[in-house]
Amino acid sequence: MEVCERGDAGAVALGRGAMRGRRVIVPEILTRPANLVTKKGTTGSNIMLQANYFKLLATTDWCLYQYRVDFAPEEDRTVVRKGLLRLHKETVGAYVFDGTVLYTSRRLPDNLEMYSVRQSDDTKIRISIRLVGDMMKGDQNYIQFFNIIMRKCLDLLKLQLVGRNYFDPRSKVEIRDYRMELWPGYFTSIRQNESNILMCSEITHKIMRQETLLDILNDCYERNRHDYKTAYANQVMGLVVLTDYNNNTYRISDIDYDTNPRSTFQLRNGENISYMDYYRNKYQIKIRNETQPMLVTRLKPKERRAGQPEFIYLVPELCRATGLTDNMRNNFHLMNALAEHTRVSPKSRIDKLMAFNRRLRQEKAIVQELQDWNLKLDDRLVDIPARVLQPEKIILGNKIAVSSGQFADWTRDLRSKPLFNAARLSNWVVINVTRMRRDVEGFVRVLQESAYDVGFRIDAPRYWDINDDRSNTYSDTLERIMSSCNPELVFCVVSNNRTDRYAAIKKKCTVDRPVPSQVLLAKQLTNKNMRTIATKVAIQINCKLGGAPWSVELPPINLMVVGFDVCHDPSDKSRDFGALVASLDKNLTRYFSAISAHTSGEELSNEFSVNLTKALHNYREMNKTLPSHILIYRDGVGEGQVPYVYEHEVEQIKSKLNSIYGNPAAVKMAFVIVTKRINTRVFHSQNNPPPGTIVDDVITNPLKYDFYVISQKVRTGTVSPSAYNVIADTTGWRADQMQRMTYKLCHMYYNWTGTVKVPAPCQYAHKLAFLVAQFIRRPPSTQLENLLYFL
Repeated sequence: MEVCERGDAGAVALGRGAMRGRRVIVPEILTRPANLVTKKGTTGSNIMLQANYFKLLATTDWCLYQYRVDFAPEEDRTVVRKGLLRLHKETVGAYVFDGTVLYTSRRLPDNLEMYSVRQSDDTKIRISIRLVGDMMKGDQNYIQFFNIIMRKCLDLLKLQLVGRNYFDPRSKVEIRDYRMELWPGYFTSIRQNESNILMCSEITHKIMRQETLLDILNDCYERNRHDYKTAYANQVMGLVVLTDYNNNTYRISDIDYDTNPRSTFQLRNGENISYMDYYRNKYQIKIRNETQPMLVTRLKPKERRAGQPEFIYLVPELCRATGLTDNMRNNFHLMNALAEHTRVSPKSRIDKLMAFNRRLRQEKAIVQELQDWNLKLDDRLVDIPARVLQPEKIILGNKIAVSSGQFADWTRDLRSKPLFNAARLSNWVVINVTRMRRDVEGFVRVLQESAYDVGFRIDAPRYWDINDDRSNTYSDTLERIMSSCNPELVFCVVSNNRTDRYAAIKKKCTVDRPVPSQVLLAKQLTNKNMRTIATKVAIQINCKLGGAPWSVELPPINLMVVGFDVCHDPSDKSRDFGALVASLDKNLTRYFSAISAHTSGEELSNEFSVNLTKALHNYREMNKTLPSHILIYRDGVGEGQVPYVYEHEVEQIKSKLNSIYGNPAAVKMAFVIVTKRINTRVFHSQNNPPPGTIVDDVITNPLKYDFYVISQKVRTGTVSPSAYNVIADTTGWRADQMQRMTYKLCHMYYNWTGTVKVPAPCQYAHKLAFLVAQFIRRPPSTQLENLLYFL
């Protein structure tokens, strides 16, 4: 198999404290197409589900007043700003204050000014309160206000804010073998859904490593004293750390070896003080290592615009690493230990959600807070009507149709029935280390037999033995092979999944000497499930040569499906790679692909439309006509990017299509945003719903043409549905047709004999973007663009 499937924060800079930037709520835009009659589908059998949402039973009908609060002299610590205002509660009345914006149901005097004394330095602070506007029910900011109240309630539960979410360190789970802690926490989000205001509640976890960044530095020094700085930088640059003394998180952007805890900086009052004295005086913390280099974190532009310093210095000894490294993710035993606590079953998740709900409804301070605002939370999860689509028919060779079954898995049928479109492999080369030759020949024989069983003929290969498995040995061998015999495919057997070797092979075979390639781990040569592995490898190779293992029943139209996703380059955080993959035939089995590199935040619309134009050119060459329908699935879009995608990408694509077709009516197009990582969870009788479950009511958004699809059978943990938001649609399809087509496409990813989480074009785009971003780091040769070489 392919390897790759594998306030004063106490952070100091020039004496100023660090306040975490307040999250900007992006106003939702109406993307529901005007001609859409209903977004509810009709086919399938009806079932009743529950979701991790609670209704707000009593909500206010009164007007809310929104005020801006300013402090002079300026005070950038949120906790201090809140404390200064709290002294005037009698004047202000019941209020909610997030550090900048004040909400109250009482109209305050115009241009109200009050004074408080800051305890830390006895400075008299003027507090100015200015009316921004009022909010009636239904206003976007009205819903934001409910979220602020709920976060205030989470504070009252004595939960700890880490980043943006609240966690319960008192309930932490220690994983001692790996020096880690797992903090359980809660995510809440209140929004206007179809008919009610609902609160989505989700169980989350934060991984806290017990080792400090000084521990990591010492470890790097012990391992490689000559080049420990490089090793340390590789481990900590970009890392998110937690400072326990103020519960803040920071992302490390640099290491300053010229500064240490004995170095001094200037306080707000102009006094110079060392970092050691600062932490001793302010937090009663004694720094033990006086020579450790300081860590540097760069604040975001919006925080700098708020008057904060550009850089903040942190002491490694006081910083705890959060999250997992790549090495940790590759540690099977560690991931299993974590999964025991994070992979929560539906029943257990429901129990935890209800326990959270009871805490909110029984804590006296929270009950009083909600009563003050005439709010009440339901004591049960919301019910959702849903539908389960019938199992899809999988079309194999000779027009043989088999059912995908209730678990959406057709592995058994594929072992003995012909492939939908079988290629022929006659000229191919196997590269292996000499000592593996005997096992490699045995595997190739099984591979040929497995391929023959599914109608795919593989002739005997030529073997190239190499003496060692270094990266440059494979590169040099591939160069000699391509110079002499120009094979249809190269098959490399590698001893382990070392990244540099895999990258060297893929760079040579996709950029320098373009040819389909297959990489196999040596341990698979003697695996007890060798025949199963050989069948999967045969299917992969067949796809890379232009064949296809199966299709599904499709409407009789000239349809092109397009997937787009983005992956970040881990070696250059400022660079992304966007991959576009588009179908080229009516059976959706052949694909065109293109990659474009861009810097983070750079506009994607131009590259997107240019690559789509190339795809249409290839489609016309293959079919002698242009597609009449284009269905685009766009992944890799954050919530804040939706307005840009809606206003720029979609419009530019429409403009390109108009210039290509000449008549806007000649092509029907739909643009769908796909979101995999969401907090919505749904349950069926305290279990996971079956594959093919469609949710298009209750928890959907009235401003959107949206729906959820559960496409996979999940046996451990709780299934996470994928969310779809149709932001442009001229196809004329009913919602039912859009939902069914989306589910069909989840059956068309050829690396898995079952359904995948998102439509196949999206999964292909992700696979390609990941390959390029992680290993190749440059656009592949266009000679491979009509093959699924990246599987």
